[in-house]
Amino acid sequence: MRDVGALWADLADLVLPAECAGCRAHRPGLRHGVCPECAGLLQALRPRPARPTPAPPGLPPCVALGPYAGPLRETLLAYKEHGRHGLARPLGGLLAEVVATALGGARPVTLVPVPDTAAAARARYGDHLDRLARHCAHRLRRAGWPVRVSRPLRALPRPDSVMLDSAGRAAAAESAFRLRGRVAPAPPGAAVVVLDDIVTTGATIAAVSRALAASGRSPTVAAVLAATEKRQQS
Repeated sequence: MRDVGALWADLADLVLPAECAGCRAHRPGLRHGVCPECAGLLQALRPRPARPTPAPPGLPPCVALGPYAGPLRETLLAYKEHGRHGLARPLGGLLAEVVATALGGARPVTLVPVPDTAAAARARYGDHLDRLARHCAHRLRRAGWPVRVSRPLRALPRPDSVMLDSAGRAAAAESAFRLRGRVAPAPPGAAVVVLDDIVTTGATIAAVSRALAASGRSPTVAAVLAATEKRQQS
């Protein structure tokens, strides 16, 4: 599944500022989303199981590309909070690798990105996980996977999770998602994969998973780009 050349091409094709998204270093003539050193560190990451402790009820098995630290953390922040939307393509490609590792081989798959609230989508000029999901699906299809992206849930207004402790995150997530009316079942034999950018307490992914399970679409696994180190258990 890993295509280092294609990933580097994704990073190199971007027309970006002279600041590396991974280390924020300014270099004369920098033409890449991240500098060569940060690109090498991102390419060296290998997906592995990640599970918060304690794990909330309904949390499916989770696989993360790496810890929420270093160039991965900075690149995610640049994409998610600082408007570097061109990074969606290489990050989506990395997320496709997490999905491939989590499922162990090509098979029909339905990707369900955790939805942004309307306020968050406005602030970020679009749903950041929806963009990642589209690029993730494209990379998987190129590798021969039958893939569809499904958005059966909508996110209700909720407090910023950064300001909440683990109990507050769980309470906010419990009532944060609603089904968009009647939900079509996943194709027979298809794996249902929840996509998120970061797993911390697991409350959000668990809430999404419970809502999907209630509609008859229990997730097979959750694929994320980063897991916070203080909660990660491999």
